[in-house]
Amino acid sequence: MLNERHAVSEDAFVEMVVWRLLSPIEGSQHGFKYRLAFVVKDRCVLRYDNERGQGDHKHIGEDNIPYTFTTPQALLDDFWNDVDNWRS
Repeated sequence: MLNERHAVSEDAFVEMVVWRLLSPIEGSQHGFKYRLAFVVKDRCVLRYDNERGQGDHKHIGEDNIPYTFTTPQALLDDFWNDVDNWRS
């Protein structure tokens, strides 16, 4: 459904991958699998994903925070908002 990589600056990029599934993965209530990452100076500083068994969540640095998935567009909007407001 989505597989993109965008340069944000000389030393930062985002990578966004979203798949549509036939059925939800364990821990999620929707039919999408996703991995959205913001990488700065070769270090992933922000990642949204829904790993099997862990459900929807985001990683900010070392912190793992639950995320409430509503729609793919809201997911992208929330991710880009976090990227835009990132302070290293």
